Amino acid sequence: MAHFVDEASVCVRGGDGGAGAMSFRREAHVPKGGPDGGDGGRGGDVWMQASRNVASLLSFRDHPHRTAESGSHGAAGKRHGASAADLLVDVPEGTVIRSRDGEVMADLVHHGDRYLVARGGRGGRGNARFLSNARRAPHFAEQGEYGEERWLRLELRLAADAALVGFPNAGKSTFISVVSAAKPKIADYPFTTLEPNLGVVRFHEHEFVMADIPGLIEGAAEGRGLGHRFLRHVERAKVLVVLVDLAPVDGRSPADQEAVLLDELGRYQPDLLDRPRLVVGSKADIAVFDETEFSGLRIAAVTRAGIDTVLGEIASLVAAARAAAPEPEPHVVLRPADTGISVEREGAREWRVHGRAAERAVAISDLTDADALVYVQRKLRKLGVDRALARAGASDGDVVRIGATEMEYEGE
Repeated sequence: MAHFVDEASVCVRGGDGGAGAMSFRREAHVPKGGPDGGDGGRGGDVWMQASRNVASLLSFRDHPHRTAESGSHGAAGKRHGASAADLLVDVPEGTVIRSRDGEVMADLVHHGDRYLVARGGRGGRGNARFLSNARRAPHFAEQGEYGEERWLRLELRLAADAALVGFPNAGKSTFISVVSAAKPKIADYPFTTLEPNLGVVRFHEHEFVMADIPGLIEGAAEGRGLGHRFLRHVERAKVLVVLVDLAPVDGRSPADQEAVLLDELGRYQPDLLDRPRLVVGSKADIAVFDETEFSGLRIAAVTRAGIDTVLGEIASLVAAARAAAPEPEPHVVLRPADTGISVEREGAREWRVHGRAAERAVAISDLTDADALVYVQRKLRKLGVDRALARAGASDGDVVRIGATEMEYEGE
């Protein structure tokens, strides 16, 4: 898994809506043709979708922006602009989507799970939409809405059946390289593995995914030694395989290693201690601890001694865990549509009105037109903007901003 990336930031932006057209019929022998401006098309939405064909978040490291296409503008003859296609952004299975503040928005567990991260803007209405008995020749149309734009944080939590947990240089990478086709970096010094490695293990009729988690140290639960980045890949594992070094450089006993590792797991996430687990002694061929000091299963990955026995135990635990565990569901936080109006003070005599309905009301192509101005004033009053400004303490002559439009407040 070269260039494995499990954290990334991404800026997503929905497509802008197309502008409505301001047009009148111009035909021979029709001296007063009515308005016939078409509506603009809707901008594309941005969706994030879990895909089994994506292994990491590498594609976001150098290219963090994802923008959907904008809708087409309306045209004369009541021709509506085409809406843009949605943009699907593939992420690995097990990707957690967070807001910039760290709030979890979605957890995409399975292939095909998706979440709407940025809505496209609605298309503007053409002047044909504003025809009424009182307004026979509207000389204005709506501009399209801007698409939503936001920065998100992505975190990948590997979904493995079994996770190898141990101190640095305990033999985890050697073990997974022997039992699967994974090719991790292997060396005789600590912290050789700095990123997780996944391998598919096939043992008789069993098949399961094993994860080689980078070595943990004391204080990993508090983030020491990139502990949080490594430990989160253990969260989804059904079975924990605790590898204790039988030939440690520092002379730490197997019992002490096991106690420290389990303590770190419990402090990071207490329910990890309730998972099925198997404690295995590694480097049995050069062990300095005998059976009285460690009586559990032993392996020597280099000579394959004890490998089949350990794989059989892991396969049995994985099969039992799969049968007992319910199918995980994607976690999604629903975002209600923004239909309210709110007022915020920006200065001594300056106010900002928030709300998509209010912003849409002022998105008119020509506010110098008398009919357009009357339409906007009536629409804002109907939405309750005047009442909201009055309650907030606005006075005559104050500056009011709605979207990109700036106007002067006049009370009743």
